[in-house]
Amino acid sequence: ISTITSWYLTQQVHSLFMQSGPYRPFHWQSDPCYTFYGVDGTTCSILSYLSQIEDFCPPRPGRNRSALVWHQKLKSHTERVRTNQVYACVCFCTMSRFQAMVDRGGPLGELVQWADLGASLTILGHNVTLSISQHRLHRFMSNSPGRGGCPIQRPLTFDLIYTDYHGLAHLQGAMGLAFLHYKCRYRILDSFGTEPAFNLGNYAHSRGYKTLWGSWGLQPKQYMTMFPHTPDNSFLGFVSEEAMRLEMTEEELEPDIYKKDKISVVYGKQEYMWQEKSEYLEVISEELETHATVYQPPGHPSKLPSFIINHGLLTQEHFVRLLRRAKVFVGLGFPYEGPAPIEAIAMGCAFLQPRFNPPHSSKNNDFYKGKPTTRQISYQHPYAEEFIGKPHVWTVDIKNRTAVKEAVRAILQTEVMPFTPREFTCEGMLERVHSYIIHQNFCSTSQPTWPPVSVLRVYLGPLGDSCVSVCQRSSLVCEPALFHHLNSDATFSSTQEEVNHLFPAYKPWGQHCGLQQEPMLFSCAGADPLYRRLCPCRAFPPGQVALCSDCP
Repeated sequence: ISTITSWYLTQQVHSLFMQSGPYRPFHWQSDPCYTFYGVDGTTCSILSYLSQIEDFCPPRPGRNRSALVWHQKLKSHTERVRTNQVYACVCFCTMSRFQAMVDRGGPLGELVQWADLGASLTILGHNVTLSISQHRLHRFMSNSPGRGGCPIQRPLTFDLIYTDYHGLAHLQGAMGLAFLHYKCRYRILDSFGTEPAFNLGNYAHSRGYKTLWGSWGLQPKQYMTMFPHTPDNSFLGFVSEEAMRLEMTEEELEPDIYKKDKISVVYGKQEYMWQEKSEYLEVISEELETHATVYQPPGHPSKLPSFIINHGLLTQEHFVRLLRRAKVFVGLGFPYEGPAPIEAIAMGCAFLQPRFNPPHSSKNNDFYKGKPTTRQISYQHPYAEEFIGKPHVWTVDIKNRTAVKEAVRAILQTEVMPFTPREFTCEGMLERVHSYIIHQNFCSTSQPTWPPVSVLRVYLGPLGDSCVSVCQRSSLVCEPALFHHLNSDATFSSTQEEVNHLFPAYKPWGQHCGLQQEPMLFSCAGADPLYRRLCPCRAFPPGQVALCSDCP
């Protein structure tokens, strides 16, 4: 080995084994696995380990990486994924975090999504292994001879690993160094989304986008959301409660199943959600008998307005029966973007929701603070407003009594039929999940080929608009997988490359054209008043925004 190469390797050895780091213990003696593989603290033993056991250094002369069979199997396993083989999936969603809240009116949206994902994968013919505890997770994922500092000894048999942000941290702890080798297989259920600006650690830290939940450095499409918040992520969704029932014949349906009474049901299972909403609800109660399903501990005096009929927490079956009778499902402003309004609309309810002025975001709202998104929420349920709309969705300023009363009276005079967007039906979710499994390959180093370039429609947006807005204005959706077709000198004249999640873009002042230097930062989200963003848009079939109209 040359002197300079020897010096360089020695410096790397020092940085890897003598200092702390995000994936490395403090010292080579801190994990018994190093001794197991023959590391005794000498530079020679450490270099041998780094070249023979890990793939950090090139193999020493005359040696091969026989110990890296797991890495070779990883490569062949990855290549097989395009051939539509049976998939196995590890789902880890820290169930204990939800179980403690379910009986007290806690959030169920995440559990709905997990259940529908598991069902979809099973129906599509994939083998599913479910893990709901740290102990079970470690049994499947950790087979290093020590505490996780060394690579695992045998390759994982899972082609896809579904988890959430909490589970991702546990996976990192269980898998040690192998965590990075398998990261192309992770799919993160992320209810509110992770924008590219928050995803790369160094970039997020230097540009002020660092949050508790970001900086994992995955491909943005590996994050899977409950609603199509940003096209930068993959919209996974769920199946609406009534989607199956709506497909039954008239003979199979119960008599008068959608006969509506003059009642409303308030969306809010915990008392704190009702604070400062009495006047709004009073206006509604003047037109409709108003019902609630609020959890109240035994012996706890009710703080709800006296005109509210509270049923307490209901089972899903009884809650569905109540919604079938109701004419209006009343939003209080929180929770944001849950499954319940979609289910209510599927049962023939009109959804009445508040408008937010100014919009809610991480800058002015505690719920969104720390979340890896710059989204500004102008309604309690943006999907319902933007993708469904009237007569199923009515958005009002709830501080304006006249506007609320007029909206309620308009709803009472309108026939609102049950409606489920295709993407929330069983067929829609199966179609979407199947397309992701077939077409999304984050283990490949080549440019994405799906959707094909034939569906690309290019728009140069106005100053200050994100590509989400630019495409939406033309009834299209931004497609980040097509950015690389625009990111070339052939698109702009007089360009320069930069690491910036707003690029490719044009800056009129100074006539500056910028191309993206870091493909991981291609982003439909993000806007700046100084830039006109160049946007890749595509059409989508009715009710299935995640897929393109003319894709194979």
